[in-house]
Amino acid sequence: MTIADRWLLPDGMDEVLPPQASRMEELRRGLLDLYYRWGYDQVMPPPAEFLDSLLTGTGTDLDLQTFKLTDQLTGRMMGATADVTPQVARMDAHSLRREGPVRLCYCTSVMRATADPYQGGRSPVQVGVELFGHSGLEADSEIIQLALESLTAAGAGELHLALGHIGIYRSLVEAAALNEEQERALFTALALKSPGAIEREVQRTVSDPALADMLTALGELHGDVSVLDRARDVFAGAPATVTAALDELLALQRRVRARFDVSLYFDLSELRGYQYHTGMMFAAYVPGYGHALAKGGRYDDTGRVFGRARPATGFSTDLKQLATLAEATPAPGAILAPAIDEDALCDAVAELRRRGERVIQALPGQRDEPLAHGCDRRLELIDGRWQPTALTQETSA
Repeated sequence: MTIADRWLLPDGMDEVLPPQASRMEELRRGLLDLYYRWGYDQVMPPPAEFLDSLLTGTGTDLDLQTFKLTDQLTGRMMGATADVTPQVARMDAHSLRREGPVRLCYCTSVMRATADPYQGGRSPVQVGVELFGHSGLEADSEIIQLALESLTAAGAGELHLALGHIGIYRSLVEAAALNEEQERALFTALALKSPGAIEREVQRTVSDPALADMLTALGELHGDVSVLDRARDVFAGAPATVTAALDELLALQRRVRARFDVSLYFDLSELRGYQYHTGMMFAAYVPGYGHALAKGGRYDDTGRVFGRARPATGFSTDLKQLATLAEATPAPGAILAPAIDEDALCDAVAELRRRGERVIQALPGQRDEPLAHGCDRRLELIDGRWQPTALTQETSA
C-alpha cells in the first residue's frame, strides 16, 4: 500500500471540513430548535442494534442497506443503523409507551452498505421527525408542513411537493385478489412507469375488466390537482378506500396551499416505500437537485412487532444535503492572543470568551499569519490593559 492509498476513503464515505462542518452544525441546531417549538422531543438511537430488532417489519430494502457485524459479547448478529425511523418506532412502542400522540425528532449519522440511488453517499446525517398515535389528516398535514419548513430554514427558495397515496394501489390489488408473484410483476411495471409493461401485466393477471381498466389507468394518473378529478372518474367503481384516499389528498393539498407557496404534483402510481408505507406519501424537491431532499409519509402499525401497534407518520432528510442549499455564514473574526503566560492576559482572554468572542492563543514559535486562522484582531497591551485592536495587513506579520 502506497502512502497515497492510506488516505483513501471507501466509496460513498466522505468527510466534512470547515466551513461546511460549521454550517451543518448551525443548521442542525436550528432544525432541532424548530422541532422543539412544534412540540417534538429529541431522541438519540444507538448506532447499532441486533438485527432481529433493527430489521423487523422493514422489508428487504433496508436489509440490503444494512452493514452486518457480529457482537463479540453475545455472538449475535448486529446491524449498523441505515435508517433511524424503525428505531424511533421501537422507542415509541416499547421504550416510551406513552398514551396519546407522541412527537419525536432526531439527528444522527447513519451508515449504508449501498448508496441511496436518489441521494447518493453511504454516510448521510439523517434528520427527521415522527408523529405517533394519531391517524388523522391533521397529523399528516403537520408532518408535511414541518418538512417544508425545514427546507425553507435551510435556505430553499422555490419548493415543489409531490404527493401520492399507497392505499390506492393496495386497495386495487386486494380487490383483484392477485397472488404474490402477480403483484410483484405488476409492481415492477408500475415502478418503471412503462404503459406497455403495465398493460401487459394487467391483461395477464387481472380477470375483472373493471379492475383491469383501473390498474391500467393508474400509471397515467400524474400531474397537477386536476389528476384527482380524473381519478374520481376512473375509480368510480373502486372500493370505498380508494375514494377516501383521494379525499385525503385533496384535503392535504388545500392545507398546504393555504400555508405555503409551493408547486404541487400528484402521482397516484408512486410506489416508493411500498413495503412499509400505508397511506399518503410525499417528496419535496428544490430546483438544482435531481432528487427529493425530504421524503416521508404514513407507516401505521410499524410498532406492532414490538407489541404495540400505533398510527405513525413522519419524514426524514439528509443534513449534508440540506447544508448545501445555502452558503455557510462567514464566522466573525477571531482575536489572536500572544503566547505569553501572564495572569492579566489570561483574565482578558477568559472574559472575551465569556462574552462569546473567539480567542486563539498563539503558541511559542508560531510563525504563520494570523489571517490564516481567521483572526481580524489581536490582543495588545495598551495603557496597562489587554485590549483587542484591528489587525491590518501591515500588522498581521
